[in-house]
Amino acid sequence: RRKMSKLSLAVIFGGMSTEHDVSVVSGASILNNLDKEKYDIFPIYIDQDGNWHKYVGDITNLSKLHVGDKISNIDKIDNPIDYLRKCDVAFPVLHGLYGEDGTIQGLLELLKIKYVGCKVLASSLAMDKAYAKIIFEKAGLKQAKYVYIYKADNEKYEFIEDNFDIKFMDMDSLTEKVIEKLSLPVFVKPSNSGSSVGIKKATTKEELKEAIIYAGKYDDKIVIEEQIVGHEVECAVLGNRDVVASGVGEIKSAESYYTFDAKYNNSESRTVIPAEIPEEVAEKIRKQAVKAFKAIDGKGLARVDFFVGNNEEIYINEINTMPGFTQISMYPKLFEAAGISYKELLNKLIELA
Repeated sequence: RRKMSKLSLAVIFGGMSTEHDVSVVSGASILNNLDKEKYDIFPIYIDQDGNWHKYVGDITNLSKLHVGDKISNIDKIDNPIDYLRKCDVAFPVLHGLYGEDGTIQGLLELLKIKYVGCKVLASSLAMDKAYAKIIFEKAGLKQAKYVYIYKADNEKYEFIEDNFDIKFMDMDSLTEKVIEKLSLPVFVKPSNSGSSVGIKKATTKEELKEAIIYAGKYDDKIVIEEQIVGHEVECAVLGNRDVVASGVGEIKSAESYYTFDAKYNNSESRTVIPAEIPEEVAEKIRKQAVKAFKAIDGKGLARVDFFVGNNEEIYINEINTMPGFTQISMYPKLFEAAGISYKELLNKLIELA
């Protein structure tokens, strides 16, 4: 009997988002843990300008890279579409814009290539903080109070009412309305940037103005939400329609809130599994994680992030449809704690694709 033929698997990493460097480390981790007996592996690196390259070096060298290191041993791919068509399945290990937001998923759909993770709708919904919140609301999941606004022309802003009516305002009336609706402090976030980039906390009206201008550099649509005092916990989900949730892990951030730096450059930030919360709270979080995942029509995998308030209240924060995948990332660690090894997790994800 001849051996089952190997699956051709494209592992796509890098990308044009602010999380390019993290994606490289996630990609390296995955490439090093894939079962070489099962898969014919095509490592594809997308640089920050959007050029596609084959990685032709030794895969084990990739795993020595740290966040921010340059990649060598790459050959430009002249025709990415032809190159992708050689593959049966793609694993787009891309975080943030152009990777986790439905765009590469759409390309893979056009080429009729199966791929790991959420499809176009779920990916773009989860990436857009304002629209994700609208879906969570519909699902009856408790979350921070929020408003969202658009940057319009010449110093004007659009304030979006609950029924999508639009009010045009200048910065002064806008900040007053936000304070009246949410009261300070608030967090101001670009709706679509992915990781913790472009986010500022505002405790005064002046800071609120600055934060809105700052977030506006990353996206025209800006989400402003009340501060939830509590700790951040995360739950991993796996499956298509038959979805399982991991246990719950906790982030102990080195900074007052989980900035990009605290996440990737500050060694004081650490993860604790299982989270130090009562069992029944963890159980509720797991149920809510699955519900949120199904509400956005998720497939494959996601990491769902929550806050647990001081009175054990649970607030959903966001869903990441292609969470960090390094050896120390929360997603694989949560499933490892649940008895699914990193290698086995990769096989399951590819099978789900």
